[in-house]
Amino acid sequence: MNMFALYLVFLLAVRRSTEPDDPELLLAIKNGDHTAFRTFFEKHHNYLYHFLLKRGVSEQQAEDLIQQAFVMIWEKRDQIDESKSLRSYLFRIAYTRMLNVFRDTAKFSEEAEPDLEQGTHETDKLVQTKELGQAIEQSISSMPEKRQEVFRLCFIQEFTYKEAAEVMQVSVKTIENHMGLALKDLRGKLERFR
Repeated sequence: MNMFALYLVFLLAVRRSTEPDDPELLLAIKNGDHTAFRTFFEKHHNYLYHFLLKRGVSEQQAEDLIQQAFVMIWEKRDQIDESKSLRSYLFRIAYTRMLNVFRDTAKFSEEAEPDLEQGTHETDKLVQTKELGQAIEQSISSMPEKRQEVFRLCFIQEFTYKEAAEVMQVSVKTIENHMGLALKDLRGKLERFR
């Protein structure tokens, strides 16, 4: 499987709960409601835990990363935008911190036992993976705002077209059109990675 396919498989693996964020719950959390925050925690903890475990994080690391993500949301609760997905933000925090753990672990491992034979090959793979990730993010970020939002909801967060249409208050046909254009954009901009 090529690098592009591997990265897309990774993006598809992001799990979500079965329903979109409850705006009233987000507002309650923003206003410092501990019960609402507990509800949000209980609703998303297991999804996030399994998401991290499937990516090779140990059980203890997963719990630590989850705690850090929820603490960060609580500490920045006054900045919550009820029009955006708090669930997506939670997963993004945990994912970023997971990458930091992997990076730090890799640095520690490389310092302990350098393997000169595989060094060049592994470095090339890391560089290619990083370049692909950056190219995908640049491609998504360069899309018009609505198309980008639709793509992130449907492709990365795995919303159905109907769910995305409800969240964005547009028709399902509009979602279909945006997704078609988004995938066309990605294919064109990522051709060199095939």
